[in-house]
Amino acid sequence: MTKEDCFYVGTIVGKYSFKGELLVKTDSDDPENYTTLESIFVELSTGLVPFFIHKCQLHKSSLLRIDFEEVNNEEEADALIKKNLFLPLSFLPPLEGNKFYYHEIIGFKIIEIDHEVGIVSKVIEQGLQALFEVKSADGRKHLIPIHDDFLIKLNRKNKTILVQLPDGLLDL
Repeated sequence: MTKEDCFYVGTIVGKYSFKGELLVKTDSDDPENYTTLESIFVELSTGLVPFFIHKCQLHKSSLLRIDFEEVNNEEEADALIKKNLFLPLSFLPPLEGNKFYYHEIIGFKIIEIDHEVGIVSKVIEQGLQALFEVKSADGRKHLIPIHDDFLIKLNRKNKTILVQLPDGLLDL
């Protein structure tokens, strides 16, 4: 399994007990969605490695407390602190309407009301506002804020995103 075939779940941030249980800070508004997992991929120096879960539960409503079958003591737990966790993209529920996962819209055409702006080459998540990086046919790059007010319609079948942008945004 490669990282490109997966999505980021969270990071191991600490130990819970001397028996090897670990605390995970998730990148989710609903960490309880992960409490029924049987396994998860841990990013080690050798790549993504599957770890089987003996028990997983919420800890103080925002963290997961995970007991991995392969981790039985503090030393083994220490080796996993600050490691990232991933799951296959197939675990994501399908979205409908104008909602989308960032990974799924790479390669989509951005179309303003009367012309094609370009193709989404990546999504930039740094800072307060996520941005589409769009490459136009003439080779220019445009950064377009991902904002509900700008998105008119997402068409997964045709791989297009219809937008209505503020005047002058593409001239920046």
